[in-house]
Amino acid sequence: MKTMTGTIIALSTPQTAKVSVAHQWKHPIYLKSVIRTKNYACHYTDLKLVVGDQVHIASCRPVSKTKHFAVVSKVEASA
Repeated sequence: MKTMTGTIIALSTPQTAKVSVAHQWKHPIYLKSVIRTKNYACHYTDLKLVVGDQVHIASCRPVSKTKHFAVVSKVEASA
C-alpha cells in the first residue's frame, strides 16, 4: 500500500479532496534540488477538512474513474 503526505488544494465535490503531493529529488547531472508536484483525487468520509490542511493519503481500490487514494488522517490543520 502506497502512502504519501500532501496538502489539500480543493474540496469542490462531496467526499472528494484534491491533494497536492510534492516530491523532492536531486538531479543526477546538474546536482540541483528539483521539486515536482502531482495532484491526486482522494476519497474521504467523517473528517472535517479545510483547504490547506496537511493529510496522509493511501492507495485503495478504485472508488471512481479518478479516485484511487483515500485520506487516512489529518496531520496538521491549516493556519
